[in-house]
Parts: sequence; structure tokens; C-alpha cells
Amino acid sequence: MTSSVTHDKSALLSINWSTGDERILFASDRADVTGAIFNTRTLEPEAVCIDPGRQEWTALTPAIAAELDLIKARLRDHAFYVESQSDDGRRWIVASHAPDQPITYHLLDRDKQTITELFSARPELKPYRLASMQEVQGKSRDGLPLVSYLTLPADIDGDRPPLPLPMVLIVHGGPWGRDIYGYRRDHQWLADRGYAVLSVNYRGSTGFGKAFVAASEKEHARKMHDDLIDMVDWAIAEGIAQKDKVAIFGLSYGGLASFVGATFTPDVFCCSVPVVGISNLQTLLESMPPYWAGFAEFMYRSYGDPRTEEGRKLLAERSPINKVDNIKKPMLIFHGANDVRCKIAESDTIAAAMQAKGIPVTYIVYPDEGHGFQRPPNQLSYLAIAEAFFARHLGGACEPVGEDFRGSSHEVRAGADILSDLGVA
Repeated sequence: MTSSVTHDKSALLSINWSTGDERILFASDRADVTGAIFNTRTLEPEAVCIDPGRQEWTALTPAIAAELDLIKARLRDHAFYVESQSDDGRRWIVASHAPDQPITYHLLDRDKQTITELFSARPELKPYRLASMQEVQGKSRDGLPLVSYLTLPADIDGDRPPLPLPMVLIVHGGPWGRDIYGYRRDHQWLADRGYAVLSVNYRGSTGFGKAFVAASEKEHARKMHDDLIDMVDWAIAEGIAQKDKVAIFGLSYGGLASFVGATFTPDVFCCSVPVVGISNLQTLLESMPPYWAGFAEFMYRSYGDPRTEEGRKLLAERSPINKVDNIKKPMLIFHGANDVRCKIAESDTIAAAMQAKGIPVTYIVYPDEGHGFQRPPNQLSYLAIAEAFFARHLGGACEPVGEDFRGSSHEVRAGADILSDLGVA
């Protein structure tokens, strides 16, 4: 099993349930254990991986070292997992991906020491030149490491553009999740339109130990947001991003971060795109879905306790809905009407407050979607509208809408003029 009960980073352990004896098989002070390869007959772990920024595999027995070397030599810097093995353990199905290669499946023959590609999940992308990704490491203003990922347009050679580019900061959800090095369709899409794309593992991101997660407690719209700003400042200082052409974009917690960017740091971002985001931390915590019941105390500790006066004061102080007057730059809001996690009222209220104050806002609702958009026609219209918005405010390319609205359920509840950029009435 993996456990961090007695460690900051999760370790791979062997526990004898009869005696209670516990033995550490592998631990790292750099990152959590994120995967393992097991012997199909003995069920003993033979290799283990961590991801401190790029995936790293370590052999726990010499019997598997040759296979790890073969995969590394053949698949270069790809992240990979062993999806399945033959009963005798001599043939493996290996799934790998890299920034410029969507997930691809291979047959590894241990006796022949060969790897044969079987198929790609996205074969239609093979003729195209996809953008590479860079792992970059910055530091927060209080000294925490910020593992981040940067994608530049594919036609740029080297790790810096010749001139600063408009940039989109994509904030991952959770916040208890993380960004990884590998294929990202959102990075590829936006880099293809001419933007630098940056994703940051801000404090609270998982995979880097308990202390890094704990450092986010009650730091919403404070140190968690400072981490994002610190990496934006890094990108500007490195000549990657144009200071006046940086957008913030994210889903769920990333939507909250986008609202925070517009309200708490209104001079940093030229526009914001919150998707199924949170504008009021108190209403989020007071209307959690029933299946979050066992999660409630953790949420209260992390955000603030709405059952106490002190907690309500903190939640109000950190909620974007109470900072609407600070908004200076354009905003594009998306939400699914059936979202039970971040309810549509989170977007309804801030969109209405902006309209009441005469602050421009575009608000798109999908009546048949929930926490994120699943129907392909809805996904296409969502991306087409977002692309037009970015083109208007960042200046990148915008593909004609074509058939991208066919079958979509989207409703434009505010700011219908964005559709004119797409040539749609």
C-alpha cells in the first residue's frame, strides 16, 4: 500500500496484517509515490514511480531493470504505466503519452526485448506538428517550490519566444489535484492559436506531500492566488508573456481562481474565463451535495467554517462576489445548469451583480450539463466561444465557427455580442 501517515510524502509500504509489521519499500523526499509495477505471480512490487515534475521510475529488483531501460530508450521522455500483463508476466501492455503525443498503447515483449506500437487514442493527430512542453520551476514569494508547465506555439524553436507572447494561465481544479507533464489538449489548442500557455502547481496541489497541501489551508484569495501571480511575474520577467496580455482560465477551483483574479488582482489579467466556478465560498459550503458529507469537516478546515461567526467573516472576505466593484476587465462565464458541486447560482449571482453595475460580462449556460461539459456539440461550442473571446482580448487566431454550434444547447444569458466575433447572429 501507499501511505503518508508517518511521512510527509506518501511511501510504498509492505504491511503484514497478521503481525502488524510495517516495512518501507520505497520513499522519496521529493514527491509522493504515484504508481508501481507488480509481479503477476508473486504480487510483489518490482518498480515504483514518483512525479516531482517529470515521471521517474525506479526498479526495486534487478529483474525489471532491463525493461525500464528499454522503455526509456524507446519511448524517450514519455510518461507511462503498465496497463496489464500476461499471466506469466513476460508480455506487458504499456500506455504512454508525451506533450506531443496523445496516449498510445504498446506491446512490450520481455523475452525479445522489443516494444511494438499497437494503436494511438488520437491517430488523426499524427500528421500534425504538436507543441512541446517545458517543466519550469519557480518559487513562491515565501519560498515554496512551484512546479509548473509551459507550452509555446509549435513553430517556436527553443525554450523562449523571440518576443513576449500573449499568455493564458490555466488553473487546475480541485484544488486537490495537480498538473502533469504530458499531452494536454487545452495547451495544444491555445498554443496553436498563438499563445504561451502556463499551468502552475500552486500550494494545495497534490503529489508533493502533506505540508504542501496544508500550506493552502484558509489561503484562498491569498497565498494560493499569490502563487499564480508569482509565476505570471516569472513568465513576464523571462520574456515569455506580454504584461498587458495575460488571461486567467480555469474550471471548478480554477473557475474560483479566475473570479479571484478578476476581483482581487484586477490589474494583472486582461480578461478572465471562469468555468463552473465559485463566487461565494459561504454558499458553496452551505450547499454541498449529500455525497460530500464525509468531506465536510475537511472543507471547513480548508476554506473556513460557515457554522461560526469567525468562519463566515473569513469566507465573506475571500469571496469574489463581495469584490465585484473591483472588476475592470472583460469576463466570460460558463456554467452547467445541473451542477451539484458548484451550483449555477455561483455564476448567476456574480453575472447579475456585474450587469447591475454596468460591468461588461458574457455569460453562457448549458441547460443539459453539470460540473463540466460532456456532450461533444456542447464542448465544441464552448471552445469556439472561448476562442473568440481570447482572440478579442489577446489577439490570437480564431477559427471560423463552421458547424461548431450544431446540436449545442448553449444559452447566451449576457453579452451576446461575443457571437458577432464568430459571425453568428
